[in-house]
Amino acid sequence: MSTFIDLLRQHRHELEQDYGHHFNSDIKRAISAMFRVASSTLKDFAHRQTRGELGFTIVLHTHSRKRELHPHLHVIVAGGQYDAKRHQWFKGKKNYLFNEFALAKVWRARMLESINQTIPVILPRDVPSKWVVDCRCVGYVLPALQYLSRYLYRGVLPDKDIKSVTENEVTFEYVDGKTKQRRSRTLPITQFLWLILQHVLPKGLQRVRDYGFLRGNAHQLCLQIQLLFLSASELYRPVSRTAQQRVVRS
Repeated sequence: MSTFIDLLRQHRHELEQDYGHHFNSDIKRAISAMFRVASSTLKDFAHRQTRGELGFTIVLHTHSRKRELHPHLHVIVAGGQYDAKRHQWFKGKKNYLFNEFALAKVWRARMLESINQTIPVILPRDVPSKWVVDCRCVGYVLPALQYLSRYLYRGVLPDKDIKSVTENEVTFEYVDGKTKQRRSRTLPITQFLWLILQHVLPKGLQRVRDYGFLRGNAHQLCLQIQLLFLSASELYRPVSRTAQQRVVRS
């Protein structure tokens, strides 16, 4: 089964410059809205395509390369959909999930609507017209999970990237996204502490959530899909011929 990974985020400049303080003051509602909008958008696209159910995992990252507050979502999506009523699996196209440009438009519209409804903020007039949704096929699921797990378990700033600590300043290194070169950044102690602490999630928020047939209470549904795959593999299992059957007719 092919696996797809989606990257959903607001325009970076907009989030850091215009919405940064709102995400800091009410980050719980903001991030909850991101999960809610992302999951509903993917489910609706799947329903319009085959009326089947997707299985996907959303992983939250909160920082940019410079460790600024930059919440964005990575979504691992199974390359197929399951119709529980018909007991039918839709394999889908090999290297195509959904149109990422259409996803980006819906993601932007729904996210702005959710911000207006749930967060007390007046949106600026110059909200960028294009937000980022990067959708690509990554093959099997294990490499994608390993890639995302590194971000979850190594923390916001690994110890090896901290180059010096004095009484007043901290210097750390990061990889520049454009040049791919390592750069250093020096901050006062209090500013550095705030830079790191703003990535500590409020109580009740999770960085990883499962949806569709991968959700925690969908054990029976997963079992149905597994049995469907097993029966299909038995049905199409190649039959080994006997020596007599392999004799070429004269």
